[in-house]
Amino acid sequence: MVTAAAWFAAATARLQQAGCADAAFDARCLLEDVGGQPRGRLPGEDGLCAETLSRLEEALAQREAGRPLQYILGEWAFLTLSLRVGEGVLIPRPDTECLCEEAASRLRPGARVLDLCAGSGCVGLGVASLCSGVSVTAVELSQQALPYLQENVRRYPAYGVQVRQADVLRDYASFEDGWDAIVSNPPYIPTGDISTLMREVQQEPRMALDGDADDLLFYRVIANRWCNKLQPGGFCAVEVGIGQASAVRDLFVAAGLRDICIRCDLAGIERVVCAVR
Repeated sequence: MVTAAAWFAAATARLQQAGCADAAFDARCLLEDVGGQPRGRLPGEDGLCAETLSRLEEALAQREAGRPLQYILGEWAFLTLSLRVGEGVLIPRPDTECLCEEAASRLRPGARVLDLCAGSGCVGLGVASLCSGVSVTAVELSQQALPYLQENVRRYPAYGVQVRQADVLRDYASFEDGWDAIVSNPPYIPTGDISTLMREVQQEPRMALDGDADDLLFYRVIANRWCNKLQPGGFCAVEVGIGQASAVRDLFVAAGLRDICIRCDLAGIERVVCAVR
């Protein structure tokens, strides 16, 4: 009988051979989430039954082929949340947590928050989890991402997040004015760079990645159209890609916003741009 320790060692070697960046971490996650092994404990000499081994081998083959680990597991942690994910929705990343933290630090109970390009709902739900009493509306267009957003919102009914399907690039006129905050992690990868991304990232929805030829399309629309819907003193906070912070800051300045600040993520990369109407 194959033991958990033996499977873990073999799986780690196979994932290393397949080019996975953190093979041991991936193998451990599969063993715990798919194989039902205790969390936080080194794989031991307990044997794996045939059914468990079959599930693990199927999941391992998917990961070897480049399917994102998060899609295989079906959910992923973000802040204190556990969010459903899968094909058709962007995977929540730790970088985005600093967007939620920056927004939450500026909010008070009762604030009305608009989460644009909501995807899984990680930003809107994350903000609501960090600042009690806020009212969040999460806006998403994708028919593939919408079920994940709706399910994640249902998982956390206490946060009262509302879902609205709309096109951020076109439907701004149908939204009322008077929001206290706008938050967004929009698509920001240049179209020409999509084909150079890691194979796992290329399996995420292109709609959630592609920021147009110069990568600033969504920021222009947010700055010039959506920020007009903020009440005076309201703020807009957006996540940006590496090297984009100064260009997004300039867009906010041109749109008449003030008190612009840039926040770095844990890696020291300029990750969030925030501005006040």
